Amino acid sequence: MRQHLNRYRQLFSVSLPLVLSMAAVTVMEFTDRVFLANYDIDAIAAATPAGVASFLILTIFTGITGYLNIFIAQYTGAGAHHRIGPCIWQGLYVALLSAVLLACISFFAGPLFRLGGHAPEVQLLERQYFRILCLGGSIHVAGIVLSCFFSGRGRTRPVMIITIIGMLFNIPLDYALINGVGMFPEMGIRGAGIATVSAWTLITLLYAWMIFNKTNDRQYHLLSSRRMDRELLGRILRKGAPASLQFTMDVFSFAFFIFAVGRLGKVELAVSNIAFSLESVAFMPAVGFSLGLSTLVGQSLGRDDVQSALDFTRQTVIVLMAYIACLVAVFLFAPGPVLGLFLSPEQGQLLEQGTVVLRIMALFIVFDALYFTFLGVLKGAGDTGFIMWSVGVTTLLVMIVPLTVIIAYLHMGLVACWITLTLYVLSLFAVSFWRFRQGKWKRIRVI
Repeated sequence: MRQHLNRYRQLFSVSLPLVLSMAAVTVMEFTDRVFLANYDIDAIAAATPAGVASFLILTIFTGITGYLNIFIAQYTGAGAHHRIGPCIWQGLYVALLSAVLLACISFFAGPLFRLGGHAPEVQLLERQYFRILCLGGSIHVAGIVLSCFFSGRGRTRPVMIITIIGMLFNIPLDYALINGVGMFPEMGIRGAGIATVSAWTLITLLYAWMIFNKTNDRQYHLLSSRRMDRELLGRILRKGAPASLQFTMDVFSFAFFIFAVGRLGKVELAVSNIAFSLESVAFMPAVGFSLGLSTLVGQSLGRDDVQSALDFTRQTVIVLMAYIACLVAVFLFAPGPVLGLFLSPEQGQLLEQGTVVLRIMALFIVFDALYFTFLGVLKGAGDTGFIMWSVGVTTLLVMIVPLTVIIAYLHMGLVACWITLTLYVLSLFAVSFWRFRQGKWKRIRVI
């Protein structure tokens, strides 16, 4: 019993700070959009497409470098602490490469946003915002690398603290640079981009300050292992690239869903946006615990302790299902008061459709949490090739093709779209659970 309680304590101590870190990033993004919406309608119209486009491109690099978390976790479990420093440096070399590639991509902002067909004044703002985020993106990639030094060893509290500091720095700077306050010039959407890159810079510098010292160098070889290790870098790319593509496909699938639903009409799009805003209450804990579970599974497999990995998996399922059950009860039995946070009683059509969507979403969030749990196990082991191919095939066959047929040919409505989305997440869960039950992940290592 005491051992089980200790494992629960370990699970919460690793995962909760990651959940709070994600919440801090969400608050930072939300306030940015609020400030832009109050500043200018064109600015907020440009921020979402430009922000999503830059985020999709950045995930290619952050997905690779973020997978250092698993390398460091397995080296920690194996007691090979001297290999952590080389991992960090290979990640920093990837960040350096990303700086060159992102700078090149920024030159294609014009043709990219002309494809969207937005108004010329909106396209101008989209290009400005996109270029700033791309040119500063490598700093964010480097910050992800350095954060893995803590998260991979299970010390996620510094990650939480530094992220919250970055949020507290960003919010007032964002407002000042957008609107022009005191010594700061009025820069609109360019100010929002500069504030974001400034927060990334502060976060990265704080990580570097905490990491690169003689004490850490003695144990982790952080200062003495700066050379490029081609064999290690190759392994990081082989394991990290599929994980990166899986994450990019996840983001793309939901962006595709929003785009497709937008073709149904403004009401359907508004209802879906509200639903996703509420779904984030379930999404952030699911992702945070998935990341924490990946670390704990990686550490367990690093010391060849498969049973601990299984125990952490079972406990994550129990914790998330207990939390999700509360949300399911609210979405099923009290959708009206929840929708009332966004809608007035006069908006009857929105309330009616929103009620149906929330009840479908009650099932969606169950499958989503289970999917992220078993995804966390497979990632923690290093089974990223299977993850990439399974997510790619499932996204095409269960999401993109059916949704296109439903909207373009069958002319079905919002409920059919949300049922399709729920079946898509159910399929992702089923495939990941099947792979988990196969047990091949128990024999996979990245080190």
